[in-house]
This record gives sequence, structure tokens and C-alpha cells, in this order.
Amino acid sequence: MSDSSPLPPVRLHPEAELARAALSTPLLSRAARLARWAGPDTRVDAGGGLAEEQLPAAAELLGLTGDDAAAYTSEAWRVAVDTGLVEIVDEETGTVRTGEELKLLTGGSPRDVLTVWLAALETVLADAAVPDLDDLVDALDDGGEVDFSSLDWDPEAEAEFLDGVLGNLYLLTVSEDGAGDGPVPLPALAASMLVPDDMGEPTNDVLEQVSDAMMRLDDQFRALEPVGLVAYQPVDEALMADADEEPAAPVDDTDVSRYGMVRLTPLGAYGLRARLLEAGFDAPAVGELADKGADALLDGTARFGRSAARAETEQWLARREPLAAARELLAAARGADAGAPLRRLRCQQALSLVGAEAEPALREVLDDPELGGLARVWLSERGAAGVPAPSQELVFWLTVDTLAAQLAAEGNSEELQALVEGLAAQHSGFFAAAWRVEHPATAEVLDAMGRLHPDKKVAKEARKAAFKARSQQGG
Repeated sequence: MSDSSPLPPVRLHPEAELARAALSTPLLSRAARLARWAGPDTRVDAGGGLAEEQLPAAAELLGLTGDDAAAYTSEAWRVAVDTGLVEIVDEETGTVRTGEELKLLTGGSPRDVLTVWLAALETVLADAAVPDLDDLVDALDDGGEVDFSSLDWDPEAEAEFLDGVLGNLYLLTVSEDGAGDGPVPLPALAASMLVPDDMGEPTNDVLEQVSDAMMRLDDQFRALEPVGLVAYQPVDEALMADADEEPAAPVDDTDVSRYGMVRLTPLGAYGLRARLLEAGFDAPAVGELADKGADALLDGTARFGRSAARAETEQWLARREPLAAARELLAAARGADAGAPLRRLRCQQALSLVGAEAEPALREVLDDPELGGLARVWLSERGAAGVPAPSQELVFWLTVDTLAAQLAAEGNSEELQALVEGLAAQHSGFFAAAWRVEHPATAEVLDAMGRLHPDKKVAKEARKAAFKARSQQGG
């Protein structure tokens, strides 16, 4: 995932709702309870972990029992220390006190709560990339250092792999054609990191790598669920049983959910976006442009999908009077630069959400060479009286402008190809007239029509017209 290209916009839940979700996560709520419990008699070891003799009392406080109680308690304590809910007073004596950050969980703003939660998330992510503790102990050398080569584990590579998986999960969640709120199969996530895009049938070696990655991810997502990043259905343990063992019950090998299903929570989407921004990615969120000018709205939504662009525009319009908003949008849509056609398309889409109160603004631009076409479309669609018929020159200019916008928005899409075929079929002399259109994108549009039209003869006409347009423009 390159940090040079903007990611799809995410639709975040309100911060107050996310803060409530953060406070209710098992891990942060346990850490907060331990922070309130900590006092003058609480002791930590040299690494800041809760002293072993105090683990039973802490586990009882948290209501934890069983073989994993001590591990869960230690993890919650580590989060409490790392987030500042607990402060170590004296490392030599191992004394602690309640940290200043604890006040933020009860008296701070939603943003304050989420800041503490983000710190907790970093601790959990760092721990999730570490191998099993027993393996680490076995890998200790005489000097107390970990021999990573004996573990067949690279800390940086492991953390990078997990970041990549989470990045792909984020993309699948926020993109308009992705999983959305639905779960993603664990094999698909593992394969997204290991199977090359140009590989048809994965080799046995690659499939084995995917299987190994799934097992690592199964452990990691189990660790990430208590902090609220994901909702996770683990891999069916029957799949990990020895081949010689008979399954306890009949199993359905076609049920993909048995191989693990993971879903990014609304809180998780907030957290991953924060990490992506910190890493230098352009990770927009719907609603960020609501307080900005129309120029920022049209340029910003230019790279959004239709649904996200509409949601962003609705929030922008909700804060403005219809007539003033229409005038501001129309003014921002002008221009002869490469991005202007797509701005006008987004302007037209935005104006479709505005009521009849905007009519005066549209009538004011009827004679504008760049806006007169879309103004006529808007007025005609609403049955307005006295709309002047467009000149043939304006019709062709608007056609080129629309095609240029579609090309910028979607590239060589099937929808654009259908539009190109329809234009060529309806207007036999289209190319003879189109190359004369004085629009900066005329040659580019005609080139695209030559690429997209399936009829070789028509495609050749388009390419010849593009050459003429370029010659006319001095290119």
C-alpha cells in the first residue's frame, strides 16, 4: 500500500459513540480498574510488570479465573502503565501511583478517551507481533539476549506483515466495493499479502505460506479483539487437529467461516485511520470538508466514490442556505485546468441535492460558456420555464466536458465505454465536429474514444479526430 495515493474515505462514527465503545472494551476497562486499585502497597518488577505475588489479587479484582487469568491480568497492567493510567514512582523500590491519564477516562472529552485508547492499541499491536513466550524463553542465550535466528522470526518483518494485513482489512472495509461492515475470511487476508496479483493458480509453496500466515494471524486477531480493534471468529480448532484423529462431529469443508472470519469494528476503523495518518498516508474521512469552501469540497470529493461523495456533499449542504451554496459551488466549478471537468461533474451532482431555492443561481450562469450547459440540464430536469435551447457548440462542449470528467473519475470503465458507443451510434457526424470543440480535454477524450470503441472503423475515426484536435491546439 503506497503512502502517495489517497485511500478511500472512511465513514467514522461520532467520537462520543467511539469513546463509549473504547471504555467498554475488555482490555481498557480492566486496565482502568487496575489503575483505581493500585496504591502504596502495589509493587512492580524491574520491567514494570505487576509483581507475581500480587497477580492473584489483581486477577480476582478483574473477575478472571482459569489458566489464562494471570496472563490477561498482566496484559491489562501493562496497558495501564503504557497508557499512563498508572505511573511508576520509584523503579528501584517498584512503587506506583495512579496516573494523571486516568482522569481523562472519567472527566475528559471523547477525544481524550480515544487518545488513551490509541495508546492501549499500540501496546497490544506490539505484543501481537511477538512470538509465544515459551519460544522466547527457549531462544534466550547465556547473556539474556534473544537469538532471533533460532526463532525463525524477524521482529520488524512480523510487525510490517501485521500492519500490511490490517491495512488491507481497512481497505476492504472502507472501499465502496469492499466488505463494508461484513466479515472478511482469514484466508483471503493472508492471501492478499502473499499471493502475487499476476499469479493464476497459487503454487503449493505459496499455499503453505498462506496456511502458516493464517495460523499466526489467528493468534494475533485473538489478541486484538479484547482492545476492540476487530470482531473475530477464530479458526475452528478441528482444522488444527492431527490428521489421524477422528473429528468429534461431522465437519463441512466448504464452510469458509471455519477458517476464521474477521471484521473491523467502527472503533477499529478509527484506530487504523489514526495510525495511517501518523504513518504519512492520505486517509480522508467523510465529513472533514463540511466546514471548508466549495473549492475544497469539489476537489476533495473528486477522488471519492459516488456514495462517499454524496455523503460528504450532503453534510456540506446541511450547513448552508441552498441559494448561497449553489452560487459557491458554481463559482468553484469554473476553470480550464485538468481537474475542472471532474469538479463540474461533482458540482452537478451536488446541485442535484439542492431544491428549487437554488434556481436563481443557475439562471445567473446560463450564458457562462463553462456552466451554461449544466445549468440548462438542472433547470430542465426541474421543469423550469423559459430555459433557452443550447447551441450546437455548447452541446458538443458539454459532451466533451462530461466525457473528460467520467474519464478522470473512473478511467476506462464499462460505463464510459457504453457512453462512447451510444454517442457514436446516435451522431454519425460526431467526430467530424468534435475535434473542433475548444476544450482543453478534446484530444484526450477523442483518444479515449478510440481506445474504448469496439468497432475498429469507428475507433480509427476517433483517433484521426484526436490528431486533428491536437494539431488545432498546437500540440
